[in-house]
Amino acid sequence: MTTQYWLVKSEPETYAWATFVKDGKTAWTGVRNYAARIHLNAMRPGDRVLYYHSGGERAVVGTAEVTKAAFPDTTADEPGWVAVELKAGAALARPVTLAAIKAEPALAKMTLLRISRLSVQPVARAEFERIVKLGK
Repeated sequence: MTTQYWLVKSEPETYAWATFVKDGKTAWTGVRNYAARIHLNAMRPGDRVLYYHSGGERAVVGTAEVTKAAFPDTTADEPGWVAVELKAGAALARPVTLAAIKAEPALAKMTLLRISRLSVQPVARAEFERIVKLGK
């Protein structure tokens, strides 16, 4: 199966990159958007993920990997909501800000720039690789 690429967002005050790294892995719970749920259901073990701090920081700060495909979200009050398990990967040496992403022509078609509020979104392999390179 082909590796897919994703971006997940979290406000640092809610679940910061540093906390994720300390935990090592986490169940990505609490997503209550139908489009994001579709993306969670499409995630497979081995898929690569960009970890984005939303809120005031607005930057990709690290990478992660999907280690467990969609399963019922135990934080949901109604059925149908799912979570995936993510394993922390590498921190970017330099966060890649939203401004830097907007300024990069190769990233002009990213979902992040078109549907900015979506908390789980697909990323093209070339976009993933470019952001990681910008973060070195």
